[in-house]
Amino acid sequence: MQIDKLRGKTLDQLFEAILSLQDVEECYRFFDDLATMNEVQSLAQRLEVARMLEEGHTYHKIETDTGASTATISRVKRSLNYGNDMYTEVLDRVQSYKTE
Repeated sequence: MQIDKLRGKTLDQLFEAILSLQDVEECYRFFDDLATMNEVQSLAQRLEVARMLEEGHTYHKIETDTGASTATISRVKRSLNYGNDMYTEVLDRVQSYKTE
């Protein structure tokens, strides 16, 4: 994993903080303090790009609907194809929560 280069106490602390959040409202408040609006928007955009790619949408449709660049779409697609399968796993979990 690429992120292994950053593995350590500081990153563990960040992930543990995120895992401690109890609901969406706490996420909004935490990420408002933690990151810029552009950083949060970029993360949300990548997840939406992943969802659309998994649904089989074209690059053009994704670019139009999300505003993501083709470079971002390609990066997300590469992660879907050769990454850790976490986009798929997380999107499946979110979908299952919505149907419960």
